[in-house]
Amino acid sequence: MAEIELAAPAPKSERAKPAELVQLIVFRLGDEDYGIRIEQVKEVTVTPEVARMPKTPPFIKGIANLRGDIIAIIDLEERFRLRPAGRPLPERSYTVAVEAADYTLGLMVREVPRPFTLPLSQIEPAPEFVQDSSTRDKYLEGIAKLPEGGIIIVLDMRKLLTPSEVMRLPGKGASS
Repeated sequence: MAEIELAAPAPKSERAKPAELVQLIVFRLGDEDYGIRIEQVKEVTVTPEVARMPKTPPFIKGIANLRGDIIAIIDLEERFRLRPAGRPLPERSYTVAVEAADYTLGLMVREVPRPFTLPLSQIEPAPEFVQDSSTRDKYLEGIAKLPEGGIIIVLDMRKLLTPSEVMRLPGKGASS
């Protein structure tokens, strides 16, 4: 009878560590998927009534009362020039409320955002040539490569607006 040699289990330090996972809230802008780390998202809701504010950039749609907090509502398609300025949004849109250190703002999106979990190793740094050279901080955290071949552009919402844009946010003082 042949002897079967059983391998001893690997010590804990040699075992593969579980992949660090990242949870994103994913939404479409233009024809692409964008994501924000779930830690930066306060809530997702149907866009509340927006009051237009004077002397704000076109991509700032106005302010809204979101559960007692006055927040600025931003159209990222317009900010990123993925859609011509002034083109109307659909009758029903959704708002992703995101929190930065000094402010909370709402990102207006056309479709219901969805949660998505992936290993951190699937997010690669964004190449320099796709970063917006007009901003000091780079707001693209990276590009997530999906196993089926798609990509998700991962945004760092804390760096999306320049300091001067943050100061021009309507209702900033009321929400911080």
